[in-house]
Amino acid sequence: MNDIRRSILWVIFAFSLILLWDRWQIHNGNKALFFPQPTQTADASSQAQVPGTLNSANASPEIPAASNALANASSSDVPAATQAAVAEAAENVVVTSDVFKLTFSTEGGSLNRVELLQYQNDQKNGHEVLLDQSATRAYVAQTGLLGGNFPNHKTIMKVVDGPRTMADGQDSLTIRFESPVQDGVQLVKTWTLQRGRYDIAVRHEVINQSGASITPQVYEQLVRDGGEISSGVMFAGTFTGPAVYSDEEKFQKVTFKDIDKGSTKFQKNSDTGYVAMVQHYFASAWILPEGVARENFVRRPGNGLYSVGSIAPFGTIAAGASQALESTFFAGPQIEKEMQNITPGLELVKDYGMVKVLAKPLYWLLDKLHEFIGNWGWSIVALVVLLKIAFYWLNAKAYSSMAKMKAINPRVMQLRERYKDNPQQMQQEMMRIYREEKVNPLGGCLPIVIQMPFFIALYWVLLSSVEMRQAPWIGWIHDLSVPDPFFVLPLLMMLSSLLQVALNPQPPDPLQAKMMWIMPFAFSVMFFFFPAGLVLYWFTNNVLSIAQQWVINTRMGVPPQFNLPKFK
Repeated sequence: MNDIRRSILWVIFAFSLILLWDRWQIHNGNKALFFPQPTQTADASSQAQVPGTLNSANASPEIPAASNALANASSSDVPAATQAAVAEAAENVVVTSDVFKLTFSTEGGSLNRVELLQYQNDQKNGHEVLLDQSATRAYVAQTGLLGGNFPNHKTIMKVVDGPRTMADGQDSLTIRFESPVQDGVQLVKTWTLQRGRYDIAVRHEVINQSGASITPQVYEQLVRDGGEISSGVMFAGTFTGPAVYSDEEKFQKVTFKDIDKGSTKFQKNSDTGYVAMVQHYFASAWILPEGVARENFVRRPGNGLYSVGSIAPFGTIAAGASQALESTFFAGPQIEKEMQNITPGLELVKDYGMVKVLAKPLYWLLDKLHEFIGNWGWSIVALVVLLKIAFYWLNAKAYSSMAKMKAINPRVMQLRERYKDNPQQMQQEMMRIYREEKVNPLGGCLPIVIQMPFFIALYWVLLSSVEMRQAPWIGWIHDLSVPDPFFVLPLLMMLSSLLQVALNPQPPDPLQAKMMWIMPFAFSVMFFFFPAGLVLYWFTNNVLSIAQQWVINTRMGVPPQFNLPKFK
């Protein structure tokens, strides 16, 4: 049995070191050894070609051909404009609400910059900028028409005069772009902002002034470069890139690497869902109404840019008639309860990795606690208390087993001394004592086994939840989503782990005893790079576990004592 325990400890220790080294490789920009992350950056030559503006001559992506079920338009139908013409004619239009500062361009009525007024950037010297078109970034939202020489995201439009700032007491704000008539067709694009909301209503109205019926399609796309979004945490691994959601295949991520290789896999034709561009904490998405047929596309148009979007039909519009299509554009923080109310499945842009089954209920409980407590740090502490109560009896059995082990430890040590030259006989005698005393030598490992899935799930909750971003706790902890700046919590966590080892019965095997003391140090190294909120969770769990173990040992007549290491 000791051999089994020794093997288990070695496996855990070895796996921890491998995981630590693997993540350290990722942190330093190298490829992972066993679980490679998708490449988040475009190749150097492509990145160098990303222009400061998405000019129509060389940066606006071509729109893929619509399927026959939708239309017969192709990318060659999209007219090109020269860079000089665009530079002279396009103007920026700034619109402000209580949550947004948006910059539109009269080139296509596109949205070229989204500044989130309720969120600071990582440097805390300005607001968080999600969409942006600058010398270093390219990330915009574009729409237009296909099916003929119709207005698109390259067409210079006229902005209709109106208020550009949402006044106090005003619940909505509208900005309207009107295209010139092209081949007898005019496109009117209207963006409507609502107070306190990150979803924007977008209306595309096609006016047919030609003498014949037309069958246009509307495309809505998000275009961005392949630059990586830094999370500021060593053990992050969050996803950055396009995503497609449909009722048929649910949420599907598409990595930049797969786009480069042309091996993308997603639901191309559907009448539900949305297309999105996802990054840590924030996302943007185009959402067509349910029941509207659409063809989704994900591709790389060149110049280090990537696009994700949808093409939807207007149907036949008779001469002299008009028709409109309503859709929704989302750009903002990944707050689950708000995204759920916008469209089904939008909350899935929040990346929980492979532990969604546990992470979602943990987040729900944590959010409810925060509604009552009002501080995310103390909410984490309260969550640990509730989990300890939920698993009290299971943990109590484990600690009882450890207390019994501690009580019989002197007898086991005597056996080891008596039969040190006969290992087989020693094992048999030890097993006999375990059976007589009804002790499970592996019972003390049970709490760790139980805690690990919840620990991993909570790691993803704290890592993915924008609510933790820049959320203070007490004193020096001003941001629960990043490591403790003074390493106070990791040091306390390490000391509490060592205290737990000291309270446990000393393993009879000297090598095993050394391992029990080395493991807390090995794990603590990782905790120095974990978000402060996660370290707070583990430290609180350790403190409560020590208290529970102390009480159980006292009740069983096994006075708590500290077994200090005896390394020779």
